[in-house]
Amino acid sequence: MNIYVADAFTSQPYTGNPAGVMVLDQPMPETWMQSIASEMNLSETAFLVPIEKDYELRWFTPASEVDLCGHATLASAHILWEQGYSQAEVLRFHTKSGILTAARQKDGWIAMDFPQEVESSCPAPQALAEGLGAEYVYVGRNRMDYLVEVASEDILQQLAPDFGKWKSLDARGIIVTSSCQREGMDFVSRCFYPAVGVNEDPVTGSAHCALAPYWSQRLGKNELAAEQISKRTGVLRLRIHPGRVEIIGQAVTTLKAVLEAEKHFRKV
Repeated sequence: MNIYVADAFTSQPYTGNPAGVMVLDQPMPETWMQSIASEMNLSETAFLVPIEKDYELRWFTPASEVDLCGHATLASAHILWEQGYSQAEVLRFHTKSGILTAARQKDGWIAMDFPQEVESSCPAPQALAEGLGAEYVYVGRNRMDYLVEVASEDILQQLAPDFGKWKSLDARGIIVTSSCQREGMDFVSRCFYPAVGVNEDPVTGSAHCALAPYWSQRLGKNELAAEQISKRTGVLRLRIHPGRVEIIGQAVTTLKAVLEAEKHFRKV
């Protein structure tokens, strides 16, 4: 049983966001998948099971399963094509957030179709404000995350959150963003998920389900370029459609390994 690691939202190894990917021949117990994800110790490990011409797709952090993940979906599509698991030009994934698709583009990028996760303005919880440790200009919330805008990219770059305070928040994570004055880039972000065992995620596709409509409304644009300015960094192209976000990125494989212990866990 093979396991792969692919760096997502980048074309350069050891940048972007690494995700584990396993293509299974049958469903496996949740406890087994969680054990593998904990062993990999990446922000997400994706598990795929063929369903006729489609795939069931589930995502696990080292600590828990999540409902939506962009970079591990991108990594999964990349591995399915690169390793010869699928020849389809468009992949369909059955997930806890509905049907997601990934389409190969001629320039080597992969376009994923995701739901918009629009936030609504809300008061900042005390733990959120204290954990941020910086002034903010906006706070909103969707079903998964808080979205916080700060005044500049410099403020965003210098953030040093208090993750202990943020672990008490009733949310998957905190997305912090600002506009970007650099040519060719519309906005930047950093994403933090201490409640699910990932203090800072390098490049978060699912966060852009909220970020894309947020900045589209503010900038009056339906096509956007974004950079997540973690230490590893990553670049995303975004297109807004009614109720959906097209998230476009690249990926590169960095590891292929054989899982030796699977026989101890395989479902009978």
